[in-house]
Amino acid sequence: MFLRRIIVQNFKNIGSADISFSPKINCICGNNGEGKTNLLDAVHYLSMTKSFLSVNDRYTYTYGKDEAVLHGTFQDGDREEDIAVSVRSDGAKTVRRNGKAYKRLSEHIGRIPVVMTAPPDISLIHDSGEERRRFLNMMISQIDPEYLRSVSAYNSLLKQRNASLRQEGTPDLLLETISGRMCAPAAYIHARRREAAEQLAAKAAGYYGFISGGRESIGIRYRSDLEKAGLEELLAASLQKDRALGYTTAGVQRDDLEFSMDGYPLRKCASQGQQKSFIIALKMAQYSEMCSGRKDRPVLLFDDLFDKLDSGRVASLIRMVVEGDFGQIFITDTDEERLRRIVGGITDEGRFFNVSAGSITEKDGEPCRG
Repeated sequence: MFLRRIIVQNFKNIGSADISFSPKINCICGNNGEGKTNLLDAVHYLSMTKSFLSVNDRYTYTYGKDEAVLHGTFQDGDREEDIAVSVRSDGAKTVRRNGKAYKRLSEHIGRIPVVMTAPPDISLIHDSGEERRRFLNMMISQIDPEYLRSVSAYNSLLKQRNASLRQEGTPDLLLETISGRMCAPAAYIHARRREAAEQLAAKAAGYYGFISGGRESIGIRYRSDLEKAGLEELLAASLQKDRALGYTTAGVQRDDLEFSMDGYPLRKCASQGQQKSFIIALKMAQYSEMCSGRKDRPVLLFDDLFDKLDSGRVASLIRMVVEGDFGQIFITDTDEERLRRIVGGITDEGRFFNVSAGSITEKDGEPCRG
């Protein structure tokens, strides 16, 4: 699976662009703040129906405009997929696949697999468990549609239970009924997350060893209330506490991943370079795990890959993904000469683009205007 062409209209600071890409490696160069990351985010949006960087869609369309439009043509063997996204300032969002609009945006997840790594990924190490659960959800949902349905069902029931807990006088029977309905999706979520975490731990350790030269070892451990007991038992035991607090204190909504280095918490002992190496290893493990659960290869987006990593390590990483069993790759960098030197020494399949104030030009070519 690769993105052959993208048309962009009023997406963030990109006013208009019509770009054809290499099926192998695409290098996006330009100074900071010019729109390199926004171009990668447009690719991510076509896959996940949302920005990798912005929680709110109001930051999606260009300032002063009422609508952002993305149109991507993807190639999967001899099969072509046309994906069109429209995001309006009134909150309306439409995603079409081959001309037909989805009734639910969630139906699109997994159609166009993607893995993106960018500087904000540092939040996976330092922020709350919500970030790490979101990471797991994004990965597993692109492999397993049933997982996404289970997460949606569980979250809906959790919202109902919390609302009932806050309402004075809610009968125990009603809470027991809701709790019982939560058990099946919770069990499925727990099983898939545990399996994914085990695979991530093994694969990330290997990638980290490659990136770091084997100087230290990393660990990933899955934590869940459901490791102790089934959800029905947990919710029954916590009922009075939940009533007093007004929310559910046990369940998969509390799941987390623990990251370690040489047996110590990663966030406390790792340098910035080690943290960046860990994040890349984690995302490469995500890519590998998604490949094992799919027939196609995800699009791989590397934003600001050189940040906090020396050129030698980046060169080895690029060589690995270009020469290995990887699909289409996008890389951004502020130093075009450096990127040309590294990529040119590995493959002649790369295409280079320059981004300046939201205007995109293929190097040695014409502006990529829509």
